[in-house]
Formats: sequence, C-alpha cells, structure tokens
Amino acid sequence: MSDRLAVLAQYLLPKQALTTLAGSFAGAQAGALTTGVIRWFVKRYRVDLSEAADADPGSYKSFNDFFTRALRADARPLSRADFLCPVDGAISQFGGIEGEQIFQAKGHHYSTTALVGGDAKLAAGFTDGAFATLYLSPRDYHRIHMPVGGRLTRMIHVPGELFSVNPATARGVPGLFARNERVVCVFESDFGSFVLVLVGATIVGSMATVWHGRVNPPRSGKIREWSYAGQQIVLGKGEEMGRFLLGSTVVMLFPKGLLRFNPAWAPGGAVRLGESMGCSVQPC
Repeated sequence: MSDRLAVLAQYLLPKQALTTLAGSFAGAQAGALTTGVIRWFVKRYRVDLSEAADADPGSYKSFNDFFTRALRADARPLSRADFLCPVDGAISQFGGIEGEQIFQAKGHHYSTTALVGGDAKLAAGFTDGAFATLYLSPRDYHRIHMPVGGRLTRMIHVPGELFSVNPATARGVPGLFARNERVVCVFESDFGSFVLVLVGATIVGSMATVWHGRVNPPRSGKIREWSYAGQQIVLGKGEEMGRFLLGSTVVMLFPKGLLRFNPAWAPGGAVRLGESMGCSVQPC
C-alpha cells in the first residue's frame, strides 16, 4: 500500500473535532480512570518512567500532567557541543536548505516562507541555510529545550491542518509541516538568528511556551503574532522553552554558514535531549 493511500483516511476524518475531544479528556482529572489510562499508555508504548522526576503513575492528576512530566535532574546530561538536540525523539530529516526549499521526504519539499506563516522577509534569513526536523513519538519526553542560548524576538501562531506527523504521513502528505498548525519562535543567539517551530498534529490538544503558556486553543483561524523586541526574554542552552500536550514534531531553521551537524546523525536515528546536534562552522 502506498503512503498516500495509507493516509487517505486522514483527509476524511474530523481531525479538529477529534483533537478538541482528546484535549478535553487529556486535561480532565478523572481519578482512577485517569490513572488507569496512564498505566495502559505506559505499558502500550513502553514508557520508561524510571527517568521521570515522579515515577508513580497514580500521582498524576490528569493525562496532560503525565504526558508533560518532568525528568530527573540527572536524566539528560548536556553535551559541551555548540548546539544541542532539543528533544527526545527521532530524526525525520536534516541538512541544507536548497534556496528556500526544505526536504520533507522522498518527493516532497516545502518552503521556509510557508513554514513561518508567509513572512518572506523572515524566511529570507535562512536561504541556503540548514534545517532539522525531529519527530516525537508517544513514548518520548514531550518538553522542548533550547538547542543554543538565545533571546526571544517573535512568536507566530499559524493556523492549519491537524494531520498526523508520523513518518508515513510525512511521506504521504505534501508540505505536511507547512500545512499543519504551528507555533514559530524566533530567537537571536551569539551564533546568529534561528527559528524553532512547534508543529501541531491530530489530537495534539495544545502547544505551550514557558513565556506565554498555552498558545492554542484558541484556534481563531487567523495568524496571530507577538513581538518581544523590547523585552529581555533570554533562555540558556538546554533550558526548557515549551511543551506539547500530546506529541508532535519540531522543525529548526538556521542561517547559511552557521551549523555543522553531528556526523553521527542520520534520518531515522534516535536522538535524546542534550546530545550534540552539531557545532558552529568554526572548528569544534
């Protein structure tokens, strides 16, 4: 069966309604029912709770509390690399941006302009730059951390579809990451500017950042933007910047000549928060 045929049902499903329903359940405090669902989820997806700051499934009041659980302080030591992997997950794709085209999967590309919500001026800063797309599976830790220290300048909420973001869907849905709902976060760092995009998906109830809280809902259907140019919102390398309430994908954009990726990275490979993502183009 082709990937496009395999994802045909997603075009027909009421994805927004399913997402709203899942978000309501995930936020509910249902006592024994919540604990039972968490225990099932841990077993079904082989979640390693030994790494969690709180390893007791019965201590979480809601599924969201469990899903966005904190890790033990020693669970993810930080590499000394210039750029850190910001999440636990798997590498979807990474490499050079060809002009403004980002490689999604065989036969599929999408533009930096589309990804950031149509802002051609913002996208132009990443022409011929570098990108990395990291997929978070249900079993993964779902907080997102900073790949490098930076000062926040803008946040853009871009409405969109709510397709799944698993590998099969990435192969079967053209322009997936520039079609789905997303939160675009723009930072300035000592190495230059970069963009970190949180991509929504089916049953991703919401996305949140540490400076704003939940960004969605609401889902107004219009692009919303916040400017932080006059503020000093600075996050250090490895510091938490946001989280998914139910899982999804992170896409990062870097300018040309800034980043040399870890030579051990390969599409499909597993990655963990704090590992080396790469170094500056200067000698590591």
